[in-house]
Amino acid sequence: MSKVQAKRGKFVWYDDSLPFEERVEAIIKAMTVKEKVSQLLHDAPAVERLGIPAYNYWSEALHGVARAGMATVFPQAIGMAATFDTDLEYRMGCAIAVEARAKHAAAKRLSGDSSTPIYRGLTFWSPNINIFRDPRWGRGQETFGEDPYLTGKMGAVFVRALQGDDPKYLKLAACAKHFWGHSGPEAERHQFDAKISRRDATQTYLPAFKKLVTEAKVESVMGAYNRTNGQVCCGSAKYIRELLRKKWGFQGHFVSDCWAIMDFHLHHKVTPDQTASAAYALKNGCNLNCGCSFEKLLDAYEKKMITEADLDEALRHVLMTRMKLGCFDRDELVPLAKTPISKVHCAEHRAIALEAARKSVVLLKNDGILPLKPTAKLNLTGPNLTSLPALWGNYNGFSDHMTTVLEGIAACADPGTSFEPRSSVPLNGPAVDLSARSWLYDKKFPVVAVVGFDESIEGEESDSTERNTIALPASQRSMLDYLYKEGFRVVLVVMAGSPIDLREDVKKAAAIVYAAYPGEAGGTAIAEVLFGKVCPSGRLPFTFPINPKKLPDFHDYSMAARTYRYMKDNILFPFGFGLSYTEFAYSNARVVDSLAKKGRVTVSANVANVGDCTGDEVVQLYISHTKPGVEAPLVELKGFKRVRLEPGESQRVSIDVPAEAFRLVDAQGRWFMPKDDVEIFFGHDSRTLASKVLTVKLAK
Repeated sequence: MSKVQAKRGKFVWYDDSLPFEERVEAIIKAMTVKEKVSQLLHDAPAVERLGIPAYNYWSEALHGVARAGMATVFPQAIGMAATFDTDLEYRMGCAIAVEARAKHAAAKRLSGDSSTPIYRGLTFWSPNINIFRDPRWGRGQETFGEDPYLTGKMGAVFVRALQGDDPKYLKLAACAKHFWGHSGPEAERHQFDAKISRRDATQTYLPAFKKLVTEAKVESVMGAYNRTNGQVCCGSAKYIRELLRKKWGFQGHFVSDCWAIMDFHLHHKVTPDQTASAAYALKNGCNLNCGCSFEKLLDAYEKKMITEADLDEALRHVLMTRMKLGCFDRDELVPLAKTPISKVHCAEHRAIALEAARKSVVLLKNDGILPLKPTAKLNLTGPNLTSLPALWGNYNGFSDHMTTVLEGIAACADPGTSFEPRSSVPLNGPAVDLSARSWLYDKKFPVVAVVGFDESIEGEESDSTERNTIALPASQRSMLDYLYKEGFRVVLVVMAGSPIDLREDVKKAAAIVYAAYPGEAGGTAIAEVLFGKVCPSGRLPFTFPINPKKLPDFHDYSMAARTYRYMKDNILFPFGFGLSYTEFAYSNARVVDSLAKKGRVTVSANVANVGDCTGDEVVQLYISHTKPGVEAPLVELKGFKRVRLEPGESQRVSIDVPAEAFRLVDAQGRWFMPKDDVEIFFGHDSRTLASKVLTVKLAK
C-alpha cells in the first residue's frame, strides 16, 4: 500500500457520506499555498501528506479514447457529422465512456498508488465545437462542420453521452473547445486576433458553446490560443467571468489550451513576463493550466499579484470536477468505476464503429457505374488505398481491427474475380509522369482511385503544414489527369477531413465517394458502398466550393460569403448534399400547431422510398426569412431526422421548430423576433427543395 493510500481513511474528503462542497472546502483549508498552486497544473502531483494522489487532466476522446493504446476507433468527428445521426453519436459517446473508465481503472491498478498518468484520466478534452468556417483550416476534421445548429446538436449529445445522467457522479468530464473564435489560420494562432462582429459572434460562433454549457452542462471549457476582438481567450474576464459564468451559468472548470498562457507575453504582448501571464489568467477566470505557466503563481502570490482567495476559487472548480468523477469515493458507488478491461474494443463497440462508418460515406457523383458488381474486375490505386492514417485522422486511438480500403474490397469482391492493386503515386509530392508506366493499368477495366489527405497534410499546427489551397497534391492530381486522359472510368474515393477542389473530377470521374476519415471499419464500409451491400446515406456537413480562389481571405472572420448560410454562388456540392442508390419523394408537406399558442410549429411531410433498394433518407428542414430587415443567413438548417425506408415504403415525418429558431440578430448582437414571413421547407440538401415551400407568419 502506498503512502497516499495508507492515509486516505484519516481525511474528511474521503467521507463519501458528506456533500461534495463540504469535502472540497476541507481540502482547500488543509492545503498550503504551494500545494494549491501545484494542483492547478494539468499534471497535478500527489499531495502525500493529505492522501491525494497525482492526477493528470490531459486525456483525449474526439472519436474514441485517444493516445492510450488499444481502443475502438470511430469515424473522425467530421465523419460523424456526415451521419446526421444523433442517436448514433450518443451510442458512440457511451462506448467511449465505458472504454475510458476501463482504461482508467487499469491505470490505477498498474500505478500501485492510484495515480493517474497522462491520457488515462477521466477528464477528456473533447469535443471540438468550433465552426468549420473555411475549408483551408487543417483542424476542420475535428469539428462537426460549418453549421452552428448541427454542431450544437451533435456536440450536446456527445457531451451527455460522455458525462452520463447519474444525479451525483459523472462518467467522464467532457470539454467544449476552443472558446472561442478558433478556426485558423493555425500557423498564426499564437498571436492572431480574430476580429468578429457582434452579429457573427451571436449567430454563428457562440451558439454551440452556449448550448453545451446551458443545456448539456458540459463540465469543462477550454480556451483558444488566439485573441478574439483583442481579448486573450485563455485569460479574458469578459469571456470567462461575464459570458460563461455570469450570463450562461457555467459551473465547471475552465482550462487553458496547452501552453497558451505563455503566448500572453511571448506573442500577444498583453503581459511582460510569465509570472504576470499566470496571474492575469488566474485573476480573469482560468482555473487550470495545461502547460507550465501556473508554476509561476507562487511567485505571483509572493509579489502580491494574486491572493490566496484567487487560488481557492480556481481550486474549488477543479476539485469539484474530481469529486463529481468519484476520484475520492469508493468504486462501488461510482458508475462504471469497476469497468473491466474486456470492454475495450469489445464486439458491441466495433459494431457501432462499423455502423458509423457506413452512415458517414457520402456519394457525390454516380453516372451509373455504382454499385459495382462483386464480379467486376478492377484496377485499384491511389495513396490511400492501403493507408492506415487515412482511416484514423487525428486525435485517435489504435486497434487491431483496422481495415484498409484494399482489405475491404478484397472481402467484398467475389472470390472468383480478380482485382489488381497497382503501385501508386506518393500522397504528397511533385507531379508524376505515368505515361511510361501505362502497363500498370489494364485498359479494359475501371479504376478505383483512393485519394485525399491524412494528418501530414491537414491537421493541427504541431502536426502538419496547413494548406494554402484545397487542391489535391500535385502527385495525386497528375495520376488522375493521366487516368482521365487515357479514357479510364474512374471511381474516385476521397478520404480527407475537409473539402477538396474536385472541379475537374466532377466533369471526368464516373463516380465520386467522400469518406472522410472513417475509422477502423472504414475500408469495410467503403467497399460495402462501392459494391452495393450498403446504400450510401451520408450527407455533407460542409460546402465544397467550385473555385477556391473565390473564397474570402482566410484571416477574415466575417461570415460574409462563407458556408452555405451566406454563400450565394461558388458552390460545387452544397451543405447537406448526398446521393443514394434509391430515390426519395416528399409529398403533402404542411405546417401544424400555432406558433403564437404553442411557441413552436410542427412541420411534417410524407417521405417515400420510390426506388429499388432499402435506404436511409436524411430529412433536412430549412428556413429562410423573406424580408429580415437585417443582415441574415440566406438559409438555415433548423431540424433533421434520419429515417430508414424499404422500397415502396412511406413514412410521415414530423419536425418541431421552436419559436426561437426564427429569431435573428441585430448589429449589436442581440436576438430579436422579426416580423417578416419565414419560408420553411424540406430539402434534399441546403440548395435543393424536396417539398413545396411553406410559410410561417411571425408578425402578430
